[in-house]
Amino acid sequence: MKRPVVLAALATAAVGAAIALALPTHQASAAVGGVTGFATQNGGTTGGAGGQTVRASTGTAIHTALCNRASSSTPIIIEVSGTINHGNTTKVSGDSCNTAADKIELKEISNVTIIGVGGGAVFDQLGIHVRDSSNIIIQNVTVRNVKKSGSPTSNGGDAIGMESTVRNVWVDHVTLEASGGESEGFDGLFDVKDNVQYVTLSYAILRNSGRGGLIGSSESDTSNGYITFHHNLYENIDSRTPLLRGGIAHIYNNHYVSLHESGINSRAGGRAKVDNNYFRDSKDVLGTFYTDQAGYWQVSGNIFDNVTWSAPGDDNQPAGPNPQSNTTVSIPYSYTLDGASCVPSVVSQTAGANKGLQVSNGNCVPQTPPTTGAPSPTPSTPRPTTPAPTTPAPTTPPPSGTNLSIGAGADGSSKASGTSYGNVRDGDMGTYWSPAGATGSISIKWGSATRVSRINIREAAGATGAIGSWRVVNADNGAVLATGSGAGVITFAATSLKKITFEITSSSATPRVAEYETYA
Repeated sequence: MKRPVVLAALATAAVGAAIALALPTHQASAAVGGVTGFATQNGGTTGGAGGQTVRASTGTAIHTALCNRASSSTPIIIEVSGTINHGNTTKVSGDSCNTAADKIELKEISNVTIIGVGGGAVFDQLGIHVRDSSNIIIQNVTVRNVKKSGSPTSNGGDAIGMESTVRNVWVDHVTLEASGGESEGFDGLFDVKDNVQYVTLSYAILRNSGRGGLIGSSESDTSNGYITFHHNLYENIDSRTPLLRGGIAHIYNNHYVSLHESGINSRAGGRAKVDNNYFRDSKDVLGTFYTDQAGYWQVSGNIFDNVTWSAPGDDNQPAGPNPQSNTTVSIPYSYTLDGASCVPSVVSQTAGANKGLQVSNGNCVPQTPPTTGAPSPTPSTPRPTTPAPTTPAPTTPPPSGTNLSIGAGADGSSKASGTSYGNVRDGDMGTYWSPAGATGSISIKWGSATRVSRINIREAAGATGAIGSWRVVNADNGAVLATGSGAGVITFAATSLKKITFEITSSSATPRVAEYETYA
């Protein structure tokens, strides 16, 4: 494949104007550009801002700083220098922490920043594990050679891994690297699974690994999403840059070099918006691979430089050689795109630890997309094999604002085989809940009282009009908030509650509720 013609002198000049001034190399306090991408949503990501700043040069000192806080949510900034490894990392106990000896454990905590300072911070064969936590920033550190087999092992082999109800994490200006693939004992460089949402990975280097990272640990783990990848370098990686199972990912201005087997692998209903990336000397950089469960993508402005493509098959559907969009993805935040031809130079000057936290200012062939509303739960272009969903026109305007069901819990009176309560809060019109019979109830619930004044019941394709009469019930006290018939938007007096139930009392066919949206 012919390489694109790029005028080197013009590109260099443009790139020079596209790099924002930053702190001197090896000195850091916060990235010049601030948090970006999906980590800005859901209330934003501030880490330990406003809290005490402490220094740490061992893993034990990091754990001690977490455990010495007044509570597990007390803000703290931990400035790290030196090499952190198994020899200087022990478990520390306390009421505000839950640590372990074989990894840096950020478990059941919130409001924490870990940032490399001084001559740099290297986590050597020791992974960083985020679990059941929120509002975390990890910045300006190197994590290398984390293993899941052999000796020593750490974090399941992931350099940075997140799992189990994690919200709002920003990982920025990091270097994540291995020395081989799974057969050598390594796993993913950046993995998220089991209900992780609102994450940004920016200005990072991921290299020399069999697996770049995944979003979702299996075809059934589709509760993860709203993840942004921008201005990262993926180099000498076999696959997973990333692997996306379900959910939404925004992937822009990344540089991909030497992807040996596959690259962005969208599957199991995943939707990726892929803008202005530069792919070079690689194979099958975008598509659905190793499964018959399709994923989707929206593409624009990318450069494919010496990229080869496999022939389609039952378990492989490459997007190339001429990638076309098969969905649309709405992005709720503002961002500025560098021109794809500038990406290799911009990323080489900005990405990775110990680069002075430099960022692009977007002046290299700027292309600014419009700012839109909340993430669209469904493609505005129908999926290839699914009829476009339809919903009866509601008697009140469609809700605006944040859908509070995303990230909440769900349960119900019963569920038909093959359906799930969680399907009504996954932002995917292709999945749904049905009761075991003609009637039943489905609920959205939160851990603390939440103000709700409007819900939107959206029926799945093929089941429009099945819902007959219904009641909306405050499940905390049994009070009936509204009654009526038919799906659509339902309003009632604003109520603070932990659980709200939509009870179907009659139907003309088996109800299929694709989305149960809630709004303040």
